[in-house]
Amino acid sequence: MSHAVSLLRAARLARSAKPFLARGGSLRARCAGCRLVPSHCLCALRPAVPTQAGMCLLMADTEPLKPSNTGWLVADVVADTFAFGWARTEVDPALLALLADPQWQACVVFPGEYAAPGRAVQSAVPPAPGRRPLFILLDGTWAEARKMFGKSPYLAHLPVLSLQPEQASRYQLRRSRRDDHFCTSEVAALCLALAGEQAAAQALQAWLDVFTHHYLQARNQLPVAWDGPAHQRLRAVSALP
Repeated sequence: MSHAVSLLRAARLARSAKPFLARGGSLRARCAGCRLVPSHCLCALRPAVPTQAGMCLLMADTEPLKPSNTGWLVADVVADTFAFGWARTEVDPALLALLADPQWQACVVFPGEYAAPGRAVQSAVPPAPGRRPLFILLDGTWAEARKMFGKSPYLAHLPVLSLQPEQASRYQLRRSRRDDHFCTSEVAALCLALAGEQAAAQALQAWLDVFTHHYLQARNQLPVAWDGPAHQRLRAVSALP
């Protein structure tokens, strides 16, 4: 199934002069649906959870190409996920059209300490009647995300949702210099919870846990624990109404 991030990845690959090789990766064949080697494919486990909220991913140049990118997981679970490549000097007209679409009430998710006074909020603003929440996530390294936040004037009029998570990140596939950093799918799950979509939030977090298990097992050439804790949690939340 193609979704916004997979389509953005395909477009980015079409512009590449040479194959993208992830750090420590290889040129082994990967599943087009989950980016894992076929022996560790998890496409059959993808949860289907209805959501009212939408997600808009602004992605740094190579993020769609990285097998460890978790924005892909957001698009797996949240049907109304939009993905755009970010560039300092230009903006996709489709992104501007999305931000102007009256069905959406958008906010940028970013630490409030970087927002102008009065712009940051710490809870999701209830959408006006007839509108749905749209969470804009800046998907890249910390340095890339800060650049996107500061150099995207078309976002400057939007409120900034400053999350205050109580738990630590469980993300294991990349390291961050900051202890308070969360991967993109964790941020999306927190947003869904704030929007009152607990079932979708739990499904997305469980999907991340299963993806992490498959990814690490494949990297270490170990078999998948199909009845392990991560898979059990995913089965439990997938059965929720």
